[in-house]
Amino acid sequence: MTSVVAAEQAPADPGSGLPQPGRTVAVVCVLTAMSLVVLDAGMANVALPSMASSLQAPPATVVLVVTAYQTALVMALLPCAALGEWLGYRRIFTAGVAIFTVASALCALAPSLPWLITARFLQGLGGAAVMALGVALLRVSVPQGRLGAAVGWNALTVALSSAAAPALGAFILAGLGWPWLYWVNLPMGALALACSRALPAAKGAGRPVDPLSVALNGLTFGSLVIGAEMAPRQPHMGALVLALGVLSLLALLRREMPKAAPMVPLDLLRGKPFRISVIASVCCFAGQTTGLVALPFYLQHELGQTLLTTGLYMTAWPLSVAAAALAAGRLADRAPTAWLCALGGTCLALGLAAMALVPLEGGPRLLVPFVMICGLGFGLFQTPNNRNMFLYAPVERSGAAGGMQGTARLTGQTAGAVLMTLLFAATTIDAAPRIGFGIGAVLALLASGVSLLGLAPRRGSTRWRRSVASHL
Repeated sequence: MTSVVAAEQAPADPGSGLPQPGRTVAVVCVLTAMSLVVLDAGMANVALPSMASSLQAPPATVVLVVTAYQTALVMALLPCAALGEWLGYRRIFTAGVAIFTVASALCALAPSLPWLITARFLQGLGGAAVMALGVALLRVSVPQGRLGAAVGWNALTVALSSAAAPALGAFILAGLGWPWLYWVNLPMGALALACSRALPAAKGAGRPVDPLSVALNGLTFGSLVIGAEMAPRQPHMGALVLALGVLSLLALLRREMPKAAPMVPLDLLRGKPFRISVIASVCCFAGQTTGLVALPFYLQHELGQTLLTTGLYMTAWPLSVAAAALAAGRLADRAPTAWLCALGGTCLALGLAAMALVPLEGGPRLLVPFVMICGLGFGLFQTPNNRNMFLYAPVERSGAAGGMQGTARLTGQTAGAVLMTLLFAATTIDAAPRIGFGIGAVLALLASGVSLLGLAPRRGSTRWRRSVASHL
């Protein structure tokens, strides 16, 4: 009990982390909450047909179960980060876990589709607090020299949860029915809440959140996500919604520009290392998502695989991400991370290019090495790139860095998904996957090149040395 109480206090030195055993409990808390959010999202995708049948809803409408969650997530990331900096990371993170857990029970009890959609939106709000502040809490829980490893643990947890979600969801659906996909969240949520007392209880900076900025942020990202999804089906209406999102974004930036610590972290984005990491993240996530969306169509339509074998072949991707993320976390604490990011982006590009260009006359088994190269490349890129963002930001702006990191990820994922939707609308279902692989390879290569921009100044110059130091 004494050790847990001690762990509740903020570290005397922000770079030293928490003492043991509180540090381990804090890490378990963050990783449990992160796996809870990722598992839930993956299992919900598998359950859509069952939900449509049980709730007597058309398939096109039941997709809102996923859309509501994603929209809430992207709308709330930056506000949750700002709330964490105002009131304290632990307080907002714990509130997010509690909201997510309660919303899971509401999902399981849903008697109708509108109820379920509303509960999923509430889940997204809770999940945003977890995703925005999880790595920020890891940063103040572990010594600074172990941050790369901690980010690697987080990436490993996300990758393994992503890999396990479809199979676990299918197992629960087969034996218990879709409400149990949400009931199983309750014990994990309870564990995370029980461990949350060990999280560092550093006080917030006392900067109140601007309600108008929160409203403009929600309107911006909500309009952009909804408009992007509408554009392929209803181009004119989608364009109007996207235009509303752009206007809201301009108004938001104008309001945030004069602030010393804005909700939209313009202060961090003015720094070249942080800006490079954000742009590279958007490009790499867009390339990865393009490939992941194209891959099941390629396996089923061109290579004639069943749903089961398609899932098995695709599992190689997240498992490879997990393996690479663990190694990359350790390397990131010892090597210039710009080079690691560039190597990872290049590997992802090579894997996607191979899937686009190499004929698989020998069968789908030849695809497995290409899929593994993609996963290894993405895992090698993601961990050091995230570490760059957090180390560039001051400790008191770790929440803003986490919110921006999550926003960059979701922006890239949305762009990749919309890109594939447009390709399917413009070409045939047989041609679109290979084109998508090719475009994904270009985006991954672009992420690699952007990562190297931080090392562009002439070797030996003061600016070059500072640039390298910022990536260590």
